[in-house]
Amino acid sequence: MRFGIILTPSPGTQWTRAVAEAEQQGYDTVLLPDTLFTPSPLPALAAAAAVTTTLRLRPNVLADPLRTTGATVREVAALQLLSDGRFELGIGSGRPDAQREAERLGLPWGSAGERREHMVRTIAAVRAEVDPAPPIVIAAGGPRMLATAAGTADRILLAAAPDATEDDLARMVATVTAHTDREVRFTLQAVGIGERLPVWLSARLGHTAHALRAAGAVGLLPSDPQEAVDVLRSRRTRYGVDELIVPGELADAFAPIMAAARVGAR
Repeated sequence: MRFGIILTPSPGTQWTRAVAEAEQQGYDTVLLPDTLFTPSPLPALAAAAAVTTTLRLRPNVLADPLRTTGATVREVAALQLLSDGRFELGIGSGRPDAQREAERLGLPWGSAGERREHMVRTIAAVRAEVDPAPPIVIAAGGPRMLATAAGTADRILLAAAPDATEDDLARMVATVTAHTDREVRFTLQAVGIGERLPVWLSARLGHTAHALRAAGAVGLLPSDPQEAVDVLRSRRTRYGVDELIVPGELADAFAPIMAAARVGAR
């Protein structure tokens, strides 16, 4: 299993300390959100590249409508150069509520189909013009986006709802495999560990660990480390989900799980 941590940049040396600590803790990848309400992920990842040596660097995910294709190619090339090839292009066609962000930047939003087509053109340009071309990780949840990702991505972040079940996960993976004969790897994001949920999910959206557990939420991991590792291994075997990304505020709760997974892999 690979493990990634989602962090939001903090001022100055606090940020570089945070990413250096993530590398020391054993995370494979650091991931940053891309909204107009958080710092731009690309310069923050450039700073992270300067203080790490093995940590992979990925926006989670770059909102394709917020940049022209040319701008994305230029920034990706710079990140690949500065990181010695450790950059991964996490990309998506834009959150449904991001239209106002595109308007603030003076960029067209377009229909869902137009945004998917633009994203595919951006990915093709990155692969053609950036050397080495980074791995492409597409965030996808709906059937059409999953089908697009199936033919394009190296890895797919399964953008499931917080209360998505095991059956929902199986359907998403089946949609991808029905549209490609390539090997595609899958990523899932943890929505909680035991009784712990990230603030955006509990305080802002009103979810509780009890309700998510009752719903059979696939992203809610048990707090017992070995039980959680068994769940992760089962999903890797059944669905090809070989990467889990964890919100930074749950890092302390996840630490025993990651340690158990690393020991078991030796």
